[in-house]
Amino acid sequence: MSTTERPRILVVGGGYVGLYAARRILKKMRYGEATVTVVDPRSYMTYQPFLPEAAAGSISPRHVVVPLRRVLPKAEVLTGRVTTIDQDRKVATISPLVGEAYELPFDYLVVALGAISRTFPIPGLAEQGIGMKGIEEAIGLRNHVLEQLDKADSTTDEEVRRKALTFVFVGGGFAGAETIGEVEDLARDAAKYYSNVKREDMRFVLVDAADKILPEVGPKLGKYGKEHLEGRGVEIYLETSMDSCVDGHVVLKNGLEVDSNTIVWTAGVKPNPALARYGLPLGPRGHVDTSTCLQVQGLDYAWAAGDNAQVPDVAARKAGVANAWCPPNAQHALRQAKVLGDNVISGMRGFPQKEYSHANKGAVAGLGLHKGVAMIVVGKVKIKLRGRLAWYMHRGYHGLAMPTWNRKIRVFADWTLAMFLKREVVSLGAIETPREEFYEAAKPAPAAAAAAPTPEKAKAS
Repeated sequence: MSTTERPRILVVGGGYVGLYAARRILKKMRYGEATVTVVDPRSYMTYQPFLPEAAAGSISPRHVVVPLRRVLPKAEVLTGRVTTIDQDRKVATISPLVGEAYELPFDYLVVALGAISRTFPIPGLAEQGIGMKGIEEAIGLRNHVLEQLDKADSTTDEEVRRKALTFVFVGGGFAGAETIGEVEDLARDAAKYYSNVKREDMRFVLVDAADKILPEVGPKLGKYGKEHLEGRGVEIYLETSMDSCVDGHVVLKNGLEVDSNTIVWTAGVKPNPALARYGLPLGPRGHVDTSTCLQVQGLDYAWAAGDNAQVPDVAARKAGVANAWCPPNAQHALRQAKVLGDNVISGMRGFPQKEYSHANKGAVAGLGLHKGVAMIVVGKVKIKLRGRLAWYMHRGYHGLAMPTWNRKIRVFADWTLAMFLKREVVSLGAIETPREEFYEAAKPAPAAAAAAPTPEKAKAS
């Protein structure tokens, strides 16, 4: 890390908002005007809308992430965590990957920590659940599902087979519906290569506490999405929740009990709890309280946006919706990051802040290959699409929203190749413990280990 006398803009978080805000600041900033420092425990940004497709193998996992150092060559990128912030002294405490924590002074602050999975104290969830917030989880889910097919194909124990071929998904929003749609597609394709596993042997269960799925696209398209998934053999239980899942024994509040090795948790998100240690004003649900200009309330040197911020929805309030807040989605994150970057530059130079206002342009969701729903808002007209055309809209929108042309081209290349080549259905579960086989080969035999001189024996001799 370099030292500098220039003002420091500290960007906490390298996700969608952190990456785009830092890029905007660097683009608008004069040479030598300030130092931009980005801190994140990962050295890359994950484009989360593509996680379901990465889990299904439609996109290479490497193409879903954007390396921060490559995209922000003029910024300091520190791999670590901001554990606490002293607002009075304007000092952040950085905990790096290795070594002791240290203090980093700053002049301007951008809070873009994002969100984490919203969980509940359900017995067995921590041990059995699989989240879908990071690329590591998407890769793990894909390997896990294919391993279950391997397991079911190789055993004659009916109870083991049934547990391996039962897949439970909790949460019916975008993440849950898209993930179960993609994974069902993957499992259906993969079953063609197994002699003892058929799609009819599998059981897919989707659970949600609400009375509908896909609320983001409206009731009609949500109903279509539900009927479409049910037509593919997915069991959907609404207005219910999971009571426990100890050892894979899933108990739902409606009385249903199933045994499953695969429990995927996509029941919403919540702001990163680390925000409570940053000395910032927080809203009732833990979000950073900001003004319409994305400035943290009461602090003229700090800004926040994205999933960790409580941003007033100016457009909705003008339309008559009282106390409306911007929803946590990529549509708002991209636009907020640009306004935030401009406002940081304005704040440094003593210029007025710009208000953030964006009217909802709709929503798109993919439910597997060639299947999707889309609601596009044009003026005051809502255009509702479903099926293949909606799926094209979903891919087109997110493909273009993917940061950097490098990643856009790679994603579109993956999709193009998939039109001519069959889906890969190989499991690489051993990737999670890559040294295990070498360790077994290299470790000393029991007799040799016993005969080997210990430090105590060597000292005695």
